[in-house]
Amino acid sequence: MQAKFPNIENLQTVLGYQFANLELLKEALTHSSARHQRGPKEAHGGRKSYERLEFLGDRVLGLCVAHMLFTAFPNEPEGHLAKRHALLVSKPTLAQIARELNLNRFILVSPTEKEHGGLTKDGLLSDVVESIIAAMYLDGGIADVSQFIKKHWQERLSKIKRPPQDPKTSLQEWSQGVKKTLPRYDLIDHSGPSHQPVFQVRVYVDGHGSADGQGSSKREAEQAAAEGLIRSLKAAGIIRADKL
Repeated sequence: MQAKFPNIENLQTVLGYQFANLELLKEALTHSSARHQRGPKEAHGGRKSYERLEFLGDRVLGLCVAHMLFTAFPNEPEGHLAKRHALLVSKPTLAQIARELNLNRFILVSPTEKEHGGLTKDGLLSDVVESIIAAMYLDGGIADVSQFIKKHWQERLSKIKRPPQDPKTSLQEWSQGVKKTLPRYDLIDHSGPSHQPVFQVRVYVDGHGSADGQGSSKREAEQAAAEGLIRSLKAAGIIRADKL
């Protein structure tokens, strides 16, 4: 007997979509740890994990968001659209949507993954959003999944008044313009188990101090450090609050 997914009917209500093929939705919610854990096959019903669906969902989401941006900003050049797009399909944005929908209640993971905080990780949550989008696309087609994406992305799209830049790029451009030099990033610590690493990075701008950042990858830590230094420079009045 296959294990039941918790509140699978409730999830369809949350998504605003009823699946004709529930196995697609269940596959979209099955983390690889649930398949690889020791125990009876019935724990996951022999079902695939969501990686393949995540791959497809990433592309479906990217297309739909690109279309929305193309329509919303008819006079904007490709470079600006690309910056908006990168923010809207980023891991933090998808994880935020997953939390708004409380998707962690429905994801099937191993006890070990759950114990290590897997259901709180941006990476896992964002992956599940993409896999659900793929499952919806395969089950109902582009029209249904487009409605879901518009519902959860349109307001976010509308709030981006100007093309965004990531903190690292913003700090680099400011530093080059003011100091004629580039920020320097040093890895100061790397800890945690292989499945949940923690990187700590410090960024320096000559004559304007430093800031530390932490993340699950070196890139994430560098972005966090850059954001922290920008925040400090704004608080000190060195960078205008309406800039960067």
